[in-house]
Amino acid sequence: MPSAATIGWDIGGAHLKAARLGDGASVEQVEQLPCPLWQGLDHLRQALDEVLSRLGPAAHHAITMSGEMVDLFRNRGEGVQRLVEALDGRLAGSGRLHFYAGEQGFVDSRAAVADPARIASANWHASAALVAARLPAALLLDIGSTSTDVAVIAGGRVQARGRSDAERLIDEELVYTGVVRTPLMALADRAPFGGAWIPLMAEHFATAADVHRLTGQLPARADQHPAADGHEKTAAGSARRLARMIGHDAEDAEPADWRRLARWFAQRQEERIAGACERALSRGLLDDRAPLVGAGIGRFMAAQIARRLERPYRDFASLVTSAPDPSEWIAACAPAVAVACLLGNEDTAHVDR
Repeated sequence: MPSAATIGWDIGGAHLKAARLGDGASVEQVEQLPCPLWQGLDHLRQALDEVLSRLGPAAHHAITMSGEMVDLFRNRGEGVQRLVEALDGRLAGSGRLHFYAGEQGFVDSRAAVADPARIASANWHASAALVAARLPAALLLDIGSTSTDVAVIAGGRVQARGRSDAERLIDEELVYTGVVRTPLMALADRAPFGGAWIPLMAEHFATAADVHRLTGQLPARADQHPAADGHEKTAAGSARRLARMIGHDAEDAEPADWRRLARWFAQRQEERIAGACERALSRGLLDDRAPLVGAGIGRFMAAQIARRLERPYRDFASLVTSAPDPSEWIAACAPAVAVACLLGNEDTAHVDR
């Protein structure tokens, strides 16, 4: 028989994230596995099996997603439908499924398929809704491996301008840059090196993971996919990939030169995200005392941006537990933790709409 526990799931295009909420409503365990969904649903099924073997049974499964946008599917509607079907097929026998539909709350599988626009890419809203339940005012900054979410919380409510990916991109509430998977050519079109500005090659030679590995800020286990060249994920390997972006070999300069170039790229990425935060703050909904809440695997950058904005910093995990996060994944997997907590705060016997 399933326990009274709840598992929160965030079905992404590149990773599967899950958080187990125990009988006492405390986060017991958080997991993140690589899941290249664009390569087929078998990767999702395998990752689900692996996570379930680690987390054990549960009475309820709270689910959010952004994986419906991968090019495995013709459109988002099909993506939601096929993901719901896959999750029903694997999880329904082990507990009741609840799909997060933003302001509407949780819905069952049938309602999720009937109105996929509410389900698609609602994971950011789950994180923001949990922050809003814990803090009356804050700026949530979730910097992930692939993208960044910016959300204003004021008056204890999520004050987002956009809901769809397209709307959120326009409003810079969704910034498509992350600390692991972003190709370097998306961060700049030229870079300073050897006293000159060198145009970047429009090739997938290096990623943001190489930059943050060379600066020493990339968290352990953050980079779960193969490197751009399929070779070693070391400082030397990152320097080789970074050099290739500007037509060089790593041997053409000293290691300190490649670290300097990596810092330059990191600063450009930070400036872009900070600019989106500045735009959100310019709405005038938050005073200077409202903290910046950092989430995601790239929250080291969120803490830096908070200092840059002269704003208090709170880690997302501190809103969930007062104990240190032993796995260091509570904040990194914020949407999965959030849907589990949000469902746990509702009457799960009558929660689905």
